[in-house]
Amino acid sequence: MEKLSKISKLLNKIYYNIFVENFNGKLEYNFPSDYYRWDLIKYLINKYNYIDYLEIGCDQDQLFSKIDIQNKVGVDPVSGGNLRKTSDEFFKENNKKFDLVFIDGLHTYEQVKKDIINSLDCLKEDGVVLVHDCMPDCMSKQAVPRYRMTWNGDVWKAIVDLRHNDDLNIYTCKIDQGIGIIKKGKNTSILRVDKKIKDLKFKDYYENYNKYLRVININEFKKMFK
Repeated sequence: MEKLSKISKLLNKIYYNIFVENFNGKLEYNFPSDYYRWDLIKYLINKYNYIDYLEIGCDQDQLFSKIDIQNKVGVDPVSGGNLRKTSDEFFKENNKKFDLVFIDGLHTYEQVKKDIINSLDCLKEDGVVLVHDCMPDCMSKQAVPRYRMTWNGDVWKAIVDLRHNDDLNIYTCKIDQGIGIIKKGKNTSILRVDKKIKDLKFKDYYENYNKYLRVININEFKKMFK
């Protein structure tokens, strides 16, 4: 993740609080302390004998280094993985298909939505797209532009947006900062939000996150993928 100077942090914070939103509500998720994104991915790989894995946004390989699978591709423009490209560059040139895609790149609504759509286009039948950082617990963690190091961004808006589609079935697992789970197929719970996605604020999320994200716990996830 890019570093921000103290001045940039301060200016972004002032801008966001004055011109975008100022809301102090904080959520308490109580994420499991013994189950993380690599555990969920390992479960899927073992359960379905997946062999082809793609990771978008690898940072220092906190996740990529833990993935044990026959073929894995990690895309990051700065560090980690095994391909030094932006996700846009990768998808423009890619002709491979993947069983499992994990998205943890630039945490902005527009880019995450683009990464999800591109990932779905190169997903094998019965494959799964996972999206990290879907559950910020306070406004500052989801503010765009970013003004703190611990940052989920507004990834959650991409989940809200795509849950309007009738051909994508989407949940969010309440582990490890929130993991979006996306499969092609009939949407069994179509979401309808009256506001434009870009106009949604953290206050809207704070009041509606269970509805917006279709939140499930890890046991419910395992029942779905049994």
